Amino acid sequence: MPSNALYESRKMRKDAEYGRYKSAVDEHLLDFIPDIDRNSDTLYESMCYSLTAGGKRIRPVLTLAACDLLGGDTAQALPYACAVEYIHTYSLIHDDLPAMDNDDMRRGKPTNHKVYGEAVAILAGDSLLTCAMDAMLKDMMLYFDKPQELARRIRAANIIVKGSGIRGMIGGQIADIEAEERKVSPELLDYIHLNKTAALIVSALLAGAYVAGAERAQLEALSVFGENLGLAFQIADDLLDVIGDDTKMGKKSGQDAHHHKASYPAVHGLARSETRLAELTAAAANALTPFGEKAGFLANMAKALASRTA
Repeated sequence: MPSNALYESRKMRKDAEYGRYKSAVDEHLLDFIPDIDRNSDTLYESMCYSLTAGGKRIRPVLTLAACDLLGGDTAQALPYACAVEYIHTYSLIHDDLPAMDNDDMRRGKPTNHKVYGEAVAILAGDSLLTCAMDAMLKDMMLYFDKPQELARRIRAANIIVKGSGIRGMIGGQIADIEAEERKVSPELLDYIHLNKTAALIVSALLAGAYVAGAERAQLEALSVFGENLGLAFQIADDLLDVIGDDTKMGKKSGQDAHHHKASYPAVHGLARSETRLAELTAAAANALTPFGEKAGFLANMAKALASRTA
C-alpha cells in the first residue's frame, strides 16, 4: 500500500496529465468549425453555447491519451478528438429535446432548446455533426502525398463515423427508446449501452490509436478496454440518476425512472449494479496489461470515472 504522500504525488501527476489533454481540446475546440455567414450568427452562438458549457471532455481526452500511449503526436490527433466532442455534444443537444428526454438543465445550465428554441437546437446538433465530418476530411486532405498517413486518418474517421451511427450510438438510442416501459432482459440492456454509450468511447480510443499507427493487437486491447469502460461509465451514470446529488450533477436525478428508461438499477438492482461496476472497471484495467505501466493514465481514468459523483 503506497504511503499517503506517494499516493497524492501519483494522483497529482495523473490529474495534471488529464488537465493537459483537456486543455488542448478546450483550446482548439472551436478551431475546426468553418466560418459562418453573419446571417447564421444565431446558429453559431447555439453551437458554441453547448460546446463551451463545460464538461469533462472524456471522449476527446481518450483520443489524445490513446495516441500518446502508442507514441503518436497528439497534435495530429486533435481534429479527430474535437470531431468526437462535436458528435458527443450534438447527441446531448438532441437527447435533451422534448421529443427525446425532455431535459431542462445540462451541466448546470439551461439546455440548448430552452435558450434558443427547438428548431435552432435541432439545427445546431445537425451542424455539429457535419462540422465533425468537415474537420476530419480537411485533415485527410493534407496527406494525399503520404499514403500511409492518409490511410491511418481514413481509418480514424471511419471508426468515429461507425461508432456514432446506426451500428453504434444511434442504433443504441433507438433500442433505448423502444425499450421504454417494457421489461428489458440483461442481454438487451447490455446491447443498448454497448451501442448507445460504449461505441463512441471505443471509437474515440481507436481513432487516436489509428493516428499513432497502432498494430492489430493494440487495437484489440483498446477495444476491450473501451467496451468495459463504456459499460462501467453507463452503470455509474445510472447509479447517479438514482442516488446522485442534483447540484453536483448539474441536472435532475430520477429521470430514468420518470421516463421508464432501461437502466442497470432497474434491471439488476442497486447492489448488483455496484458490483458489476467494480467488475467492469477491473476488466477495463486488465485489458491494458499488454501496455504495461505506460497505460497507467487510462487505468486510473477508468477508476476515477467509476467513482465520480457528477
